[in-house]
Amino acid sequence: MTPDDAAAVVGKLRATYATGRTRALAWRLEQLQGIIRFCEEREKDLERALAADLGRTPFEAWLGEVPATLGEARYARKHLARWMKPTRVGLPLALRPGRASIGYEPLGTVLVIGPWNYPVGLCLSPLVGAFAAGNTAVLKPSENAPASSALLAEALPTYLDPEAITVVEGDGSVTQRLIEARVDLVFFTGGTEIGRKIMTTAAQHLTPVVLELGGKSPVIVTRSADLDVAARRVANGKLMNSGQVCLAPDYVLVEESVKEAFVSRLTTALQQMRAGLPELQQVVNDRQFQRLTGLLGSGTTVLGGEASEQAVAPTVLLDPAPDSPVMAAEIFGPILPVLGVRDLTEAIDVVNRGEKPLAAYLFSADRREAQRVYDEVPAGAVVVNQTVVHVLAPQLPFGGVGGSGMGSYHGRWGFEAFSHRKPFVRAGTRPELTLAYPPYSAKAERRLRRFS
Repeated sequence: MTPDDAAAVVGKLRATYATGRTRALAWRLEQLQGIIRFCEEREKDLERALAADLGRTPFEAWLGEVPATLGEARYARKHLARWMKPTRVGLPLALRPGRASIGYEPLGTVLVIGPWNYPVGLCLSPLVGAFAAGNTAVLKPSENAPASSALLAEALPTYLDPEAITVVEGDGSVTQRLIEARVDLVFFTGGTEIGRKIMTTAAQHLTPVVLELGGKSPVIVTRSADLDVAARRVANGKLMNSGQVCLAPDYVLVEESVKEAFVSRLTTALQQMRAGLPELQQVVNDRQFQRLTGLLGSGTTVLGGEASEQAVAPTVLLDPAPDSPVMAAEIFGPILPVLGVRDLTEAIDVVNRGEKPLAAYLFSADRREAQRVYDEVPAGAVVVNQTVVHVLAPQLPFGGVGGSGMGSYHGRWGFEAFSHRKPFVRAGTRPELTLAYPPYSAKAERRLRRFS
């Protein structure tokens, strides 16, 4: 894509936005309904694309991409009219008589950059927010999921206003050209390193960004936890999409007094959940496969450890060194380190020595422990006695902090992320307080000071 090509794409969408039609509630609802129809009517095409890109079964394809997207779009349709209404606010004495409100103005033309791990759902979910807010949008799916990217490029404009959405396929250079074409917001889902590059390019034009990144989301298991439940829910969270989930449990910190019992239950749960399935889980490409196999030598292998032909066995590594490769960066694969800690205090200290995670998971029956983790661990979210599934709630903001991202979306937060909160003030003309104008007499100064 040349700079002129990118400018033409953005210019076309700006022309659509300039007509004003995207501001209407009816138009926004129609786009949200189009996303719902796409998910419902193209499910078989979606299954084939995800099988080609990520090796998913038909049910895994549906489960990973469709329910969350449908939930987002339906929730937005239900609440959008209320979200769009201006909010009345009061004014200080110095601005009375007058009225003020806060409205939500579309940003204009936005760029949504999707990832490869959930290449349909994590493109469509931000679009729910973008269209709910009344924007036009460029969608750039991941080149590492080519079948899914092709499906979105072919089908999506037939379900949405084709003059308000453009799907552009290509690699990172295409992304750079589109940002340089001066879009009004960049929404990126992906890895931290690429997120830094996106932000650097956007900063040249003072373009705002929402960065949905990853991070090493920890699991803390205390002695009060239900170990059977903890083991199953950690295993389930790690096995999703071969561990290629930004919210996947990245490592487990378990109190020494229950470590042996937890590890035994964890390995059993992993084996039971993979019963009848291939021993190895497919990962997206050879580059990721080579990276993951380089992590397998860390710690003591108590389950798995095998890798072959771009697939890795679900693997549990016991007590890897804190400076080992598997503890250095987000794993993003079916490898799970388990480390023993003395108590919750040590676990919190270990977590806080790293970057702020996208989520922190705690398994505990003690409400005081849950409150400690919420208060003491900076994270995108804190989830007690479960993993990953909080992403399905459009009532909750979803986003990271620090190295795990900036900004949030889902539900109303998605609508607001793609909107400008615009104040509106209407002042009265009577009475006219002439003492507010210069020159100021000593009497006027005294009165004005009382108003401040």
